[in-house]
This record gives sequence, C-alpha cells and structure tokens, in this order.
Amino acid sequence: MDDIFFSGWPALFRVAVSAVIGYITLVALLRISGRRTLAKMNAFDLVVTVALGSVLASIILSKSVTLFQGALALALLIGMQYAVTWSSVRMSWVRQLVTGEPALLFYQGQALPDALRKLE
Repeated sequence: MDDIFFSGWPALFRVAVSAVIGYITLVALLRISGRRTLAKMNAFDLVVTVALGSVLASIILSKSVTLFQGALALALLIGMQYAVTWSSVRMSWVRQLVTGEPALLFYQGQALPDALRKLE
C-alpha cells in the first residue's frame, strides 16, 4: 500500500533529474531549431506541441524510457517540424497540405450560408 504514495527516495530523485535534464534538452533543441519551429500555431503545430509534451512526460515518468532515447525522440520531432516548416515556406503545395486556410463565416454581423455549408 505504501508504493501508491511513496516508492522511495531513489524514484523521486530519478524523476527530478529526468525532469530537469529533459526540460533543458527540450528548450535547447527548440532554441537551436530557430524561432519558426513553433512560431505560428496551426493544427499541425498543435499536434507537434502535444507530441513534444507527451515525450517529455514519458522521459520524466517512465522508467523504460532512457534520457538519451527521450532526447532522440525530441530531436526527431523538432527536426521533422523544422523540415516541414522550411518546406512550407518554399513550396506552396506543402504549405497548403499542412496549414488550413481561414474561412469567413460571418461578415458585418451576417452569417454567410454558402461558407457555412462548405464546412459541414
């Protein structure tokens, strides 16, 4: 019953060290990748951000994920995000694939029925 609330100081130390090193690694990788990596949030960026958070949580809490495995996963996600961002700036078809265009649904307080129907 004691393991539910406290499993010992070594486990807490492992979580603390993993959290600090994982966080520092994530911040360093994001700084290296540049400001455009997560600068303009769209649905694609949201997915990557959630994935980064999930990987960081796994690094911190999972005993089966080593710090180096987690750092590699973070680096790969950020690298792929950088590649997609770089490509979308240079190729319009990539930009159209990964970003959505906003739709005007209301104009001057009036609903635009045709625009609303397209989104159904």
